[in-house]
Amino acid sequence: MILITGANGQIGVDLAEALSVRHGTEQLLATDLRPPLTDPPLVPFEVLDVTDERAVERLLDRYAFTQIIHLAGILSATGQQYPDLCWSVNVTGLKHMLDAARSRQIQLFWPSSIASFGPTTPRSHTPQHTITEPRTMYGVTKVTGELLSQFYASTYDVDVRSVRFPGVVSHAAPPGGGTTDWAVAMFFDAVSKGSYQCFVGPDTRMPMMYMPDAVKSVLDLLDANADRLTVRTSYNVASISFTPAELADAITRHMPSFTCTYAPDYRQQIADSWPQSIDDTPAREDWDWQPDFDLDAMVYDMLTSVARRLGHMSLLDRLSRSA
Repeated sequence: MILITGANGQIGVDLAEALSVRHGTEQLLATDLRPPLTDPPLVPFEVLDVTDERAVERLLDRYAFTQIIHLAGILSATGQQYPDLCWSVNVTGLKHMLDAARSRQIQLFWPSSIASFGPTTPRSHTPQHTITEPRTMYGVTKVTGELLSQFYASTYDVDVRSVRFPGVVSHAAPPGGGTTDWAVAMFFDAVSKGSYQCFVGPDTRMPMMYMPDAVKSVLDLLDANADRLTVRTSYNVASISFTPAELADAITRHMPSFTCTYAPDYRQQIADSWPQSIDDTPAREDWDWQPDFDLDAMVYDMLTSVARRLGHMSLLDRLSRSA
């Protein structure tokens, strides 16, 4: 049986669906601090605060879990505003799960982030092993989590696995307080309003990944032979790097009247401290990582999905005719 924490979040929604297809809903338990997004929930669901160690232990005592997918966390922009909360959820919550995985011999996956890097990190083709000196609390919690994971793996033989996600683009859940959320918001505003005001500048290049590839990376890593894995902090994974201006141009090819303006805010400084592109050679060598989507394929699929979700039938018809 598989436990998913943070199941209402951006990755949790899509990953729970993929796991239910693979294993069946009866083999999943989704949890989150908030109630389920649907009534009834799509998979069995319980409310869980991952910072409450006793609540975590009580839950784990009631089920025979073989895997924990630990997605509960505070994202970058929110974490910068509420640093104590960010530390509590991202570090204390992870440690509770590592302790549970250790005592019960459960495989554990959790996501790290390119926020582990900082302004002193090489920004182009950022290597797997490099300087990690983040300037955000979110980044600090991710580096701490990576070091905790390596400690539990080497000291207690915990099968802990992780990837450093770039920005993840998805239509299934709304933006959740991340610095890369402009990429998701641009699609929704393009379809609903015909325009978007971006909170980072037009030439801010950032590594991104479409959600189907993000889910694929998790499933591929979980399936990988443990003997092949050489990284127990967190694997770099890469897919697409683009700027807001490049994304806007790609959207305009399908929606010629779409316009994008720019009003950089405090998130610009965070974005400028992160890599522009990622070298993920170890992931490709150790567990055959390979993304499926490029920019154009992602844009078409996102616009189609958002148009369907928002009931924009004329755009949906136009997109289907151009396919």
